[in-house]
Amino acid sequence: MVLLGALAAIWLGAGVWAVQSGLAMRRAAQHAKGQGDRLANLLQSAPAIPVLIRPDGRIEAPARLASWLGRETSPQYISELTAIDGGLRPSDGEALAADIAAAQRASRGFVRAVQAVGSSRSLLVRGAPAGPELANAGGVIVWIFDATETQARIEQLEQQCANYHDALEALSGLIEVAPLPMWHRTRDARLSLVNSAYVRAVEAEDAAQVINDAIELVEPIDGITPQQAALSIMAEGRPRTRVGPATLHGERRMLEVFEVPLPGESGVAGFAIDRQELESARAEQTRIMATQRDMLDRLSAGVAQFGRDRSLTFWNQPFISLFALDPDHLVGEPPFERVLDRMREAGRIPEHRDFPAWRAERRDWFLSSDPREENWLLADGTHLRVFAQPLPDGGLLMIFEDRTEQVQLSSARDTLLRVRTATFDSLFEGIGVFAADGRLHLWNNRFRKIWDLDEAALAAHPRIDEFMNSNAARLAKPPQASVVRELVRSATVERKQRNGRVIFADGRTFDFAAIPLPDGNALFTMLDVTDSRRIESVLREQNEALEQADKVKTAFLANMSYDLRTPLTSIAGFAEMMKAGYAGKLPTTAREYVDAIMTSTEKLSQMIDTVLDLTQGEAGTLPLERAPVDLAAVARDCAGRCVAAAAEKKIEVVVDIKQSIGRVMGDARRIGQAIDRLLDNAVEYLPAGGRILIHGDGQVQSARLIVSDNGPGMDARAQARAFDRFSHIAERKRSETIGLGLPLAKQLVEAHGGKLTLVSEVGQGTMLTMELPRGDLPRAELPTGGAARG
Repeated sequence: MVLLGALAAIWLGAGVWAVQSGLAMRRAAQHAKGQGDRLANLLQSAPAIPVLIRPDGRIEAPARLASWLGRETSPQYISELTAIDGGLRPSDGEALAADIAAAQRASRGFVRAVQAVGSSRSLLVRGAPAGPELANAGGVIVWIFDATETQARIEQLEQQCANYHDALEALSGLIEVAPLPMWHRTRDARLSLVNSAYVRAVEAEDAAQVINDAIELVEPIDGITPQQAALSIMAEGRPRTRVGPATLHGERRMLEVFEVPLPGESGVAGFAIDRQELESARAEQTRIMATQRDMLDRLSAGVAQFGRDRSLTFWNQPFISLFALDPDHLVGEPPFERVLDRMREAGRIPEHRDFPAWRAERRDWFLSSDPREENWLLADGTHLRVFAQPLPDGGLLMIFEDRTEQVQLSSARDTLLRVRTATFDSLFEGIGVFAADGRLHLWNNRFRKIWDLDEAALAAHPRIDEFMNSNAARLAKPPQASVVRELVRSATVERKQRNGRVIFADGRTFDFAAIPLPDGNALFTMLDVTDSRRIESVLREQNEALEQADKVKTAFLANMSYDLRTPLTSIAGFAEMMKAGYAGKLPTTAREYVDAIMTSTEKLSQMIDTVLDLTQGEAGTLPLERAPVDLAAVARDCAGRCVAAAAEKKIEVVVDIKQSIGRVMGDARRIGQAIDRLLDNAVEYLPAGGRILIHGDGQVQSARLIVSDNGPGMDARAQARAFDRFSHIAERKRSETIGLGLPLAKQLVEAHGGKLTLVSEVGQGTMLTMELPRGDLPRAELPTGGAARG
């Protein structure tokens, strides 16, 4: 019983303990349930949604995830969340799936911003591996935050940042391309940024060199360096401007430097403006104004300049003289109205019934932007031209020109014009004056009658093209109208004198000329040459007939020379045979006759050869050989041939040939013929006891041979006819020659490319000079100097 009682007591105690323990566990379970409900409520109201992704891909998430994704139900698997229709953009779904897979494999967290397709929410996904208390290995806990407002603010800030970046880039580009040197200094006054203009100004390679070497643009001003000035500006906190010298591109310039302190710790920004040109322009303006006033003071016209307040600031001496003003009255810059009053008191302005109104109108010139010009006629007959030019600064420049003499000259000119018109009308030539624009300006009666026009047609001042087109039918060749028009245009535009001839349809012929005039116009003259043209035509026909007769004469002489040569050869041959005794021994008288026949035939043969050579030379068919000719030897041979004839008249022949005469390319026989003719001419005309000198010398390009005598000489008339073949044949009294020696010699010399000249004076003798070119002689053949005398 005791044992049973003990067991019952133990069982009862155990039951009491079990009941108490159950009640405690119930209370704990209820508390845990309350805690879980509170936590669930907290999660439901939290700004983020937790999502547990198990290793097999299943998802545990609150129901409100569906509304965030814009779905009707929450996704149950990760494949549903990242699918195309899972609620996220396809690109975001693929990226999120890759992030989750990487977190499962590598146990690393991730953060990604995604966009829900079915709603306007922007979501921020933070993922990390889940602990073992939440899921087995490979589980991932994902927190999804509603970042719509945050993302919008981020996008707004990003846009503002992009805008600021673009503005900064634009500003940097503007600073870089600015033509002004610009820079930035840090808080310690060191250069941190310079533009290209700064680099070019200091002639550095790039901005890095400027910053590293601390190359300053401006030199110290008043002992203050640019760094000290920058520190002072930052300390004061206000901009500063200073002017100082600098060396830009190797040239000294004056710069105006502007530096501005930047907010906070940003330092100082500055730029420089080149003031050298401005200062030079100001100095130049001052100099120009001084020069202008000096020039105005030297003008003969009266000049007065008024300032913007209408006070007199400048006048010259002619102004005082022209208006009889007292200089003391102009001192102190009197106003415009007072100056006009002084001019009126001196009686040097036009009289007007209402002078105040007239003065007020002139005062309004200060307010006008256009220059004014008017003429003043004074009581004493003086004509004044008044020119008023408003000045840019509001002043007025007035110029008073005395045109009294010009008016008088204009009257005299009108008189001269009337005289000129009367003179033009009395001229035999037709005269028309065309202006620079081609219009007919003046004409005389002869011009009008030539073209058979009335005064009204000419008074319309037609242009030259209209005038010629309307009168082309009056010409024998209407196209010639364009020639006349072009000549007038050439005289007015190109300033060239041209002339020509035009034939009218009625047979009249006019020589015309277009002459440029100093005033830019063109004078067109027409002279009737109908009669002189007819005379000219008759003379031309006669000249052609004479030329034809001369050709016939030349042909006759050539034929006659050939025809006479055959019987002359026979006579000479038979005479030689008779002299040789082929016909038997001749008596003395017969032998003298035969000698006379042979002498005459030889002279006649020479004359025939001379005529034939002249004829061939004139026709250009004279045969010449081309070979080196020793002129010294040829001259001596010719001198030897004339010694006998000279000895008969006791004439002395002297030969003085220099070695420099050398050789020429030519025909030795023809050159000898020319020298013979010169010597024969000298012997023929030289009286007994005379002297003939043959002198020869030469240069590199030519050789010269002179035949001179101390004979009676020739007058001007004889010299003019010396080389004429037939002009003095009828006057010659000698029967031995027909005077063709000099003409033939001239032709022979000219056939060699040389020239034959004659110098003579009555009582002083005659000198004939033959000059021959060397031709294409070898260089070794050229003369080297020295002399040879024979």
